[in-house]
Amino acid sequence: MRVLSGIQPSGRLHIGNFFGATRQHLEMQAENDAFYFIADYHALTSNPSPTEIAQYTLDVAADYITLGLDTDKTVFWRQSDVPEVTEFTWLLSCVTPMGLLQRCTSYKDKVAQGFSPNHGLFAYPVLQAADILIFNSELVPVGADQKQHIEVTRDIAVRFNNAYGPILTIPREHIIESVAVVPGTDGRKMSKSYGNTIEIFEPEESVTKKIMRIVTDSTPVEEPKDPERCNVFALLKLVAQPEELAEWQGRYRAGGLGYAEVKKRLGELMVDYFRPYRQKRAELEDNPDYVRQVLAKGAERARAVATETLARVREAVGLGGHYV
Repeated sequence: MRVLSGIQPSGRLHIGNFFGATRQHLEMQAENDAFYFIADYHALTSNPSPTEIAQYTLDVAADYITLGLDTDKTVFWRQSDVPEVTEFTWLLSCVTPMGLLQRCTSYKDKVAQGFSPNHGLFAYPVLQAADILIFNSELVPVGADQKQHIEVTRDIAVRFNNAYGPILTIPREHIIESVAVVPGTDGRKMSKSYGNTIEIFEPEESVTKKIMRIVTDSTPVEEPKDPERCNVFALLKLVAQPEELAEWQGRYRAGGLGYAEVKKRLGELMVDYFRPYRQKRAELEDNPDYVRQVLAKGAERARAVATETLARVREAVGLGGHYV
């Protein structure tokens, strides 16, 4: 099955990215025809500096390669290296009702968070639809908060097919539900925009210090605690073995447990979890040309698919010369 997902280059991956999406992407590539891209066009909606977007793209690519991306099997590329997507976005825009975009909650949420309401942010779902549809994607793994965008993609594809014939594959979403929202150090969803992240490959000492600063409630040490309402325990569930996790649950409920003890153990487990990948990540840091080569190779493979789809679409709408 053709699986597609995009990753925004907004900085190095943090553990929320990994447990919320990256790990599932890497697992899905084994049994599927996986297409994964670095969404640098999408990142432009927040107006990053040219230096930032270039470096973040390499960082995210190196992180994925380090964590187990199969560079031979999986098609992995930089979005802007497949320019056919932008032409296709315009063609899809011409069948997309304004009302469909106005109903998208993600735009309203971003504006409420202080993002500048530019056209790119408003039209983001159309570019996302082009990303998905131009590669004949069948399955799109997303978090529950992205479900509406896939529904918009399906709506756009149906409208196009109704107007021009059964050309575009209608995708379906694969909601990633195996992991709950990963809390950041302040208790909110881990996000770079909140400044509450723990990066996968930041120095181990820094990881430990950030974990010790995770926000907890003021329940006294001697009192019982509810593990399911604790930010530290939510992260512990990601890296602890079931037997150890059960022991911590019992200690929470019995009372007499201080949060500092749990944080210390969480820091040890989190560092140990990613330690095997650190050497390879350091090697890629010193060899950015290899990362660029992987992205260039992926772009060639992605363009081969995109150009075929775009040719069919151009022909269908009357731009391919058939009607002349």
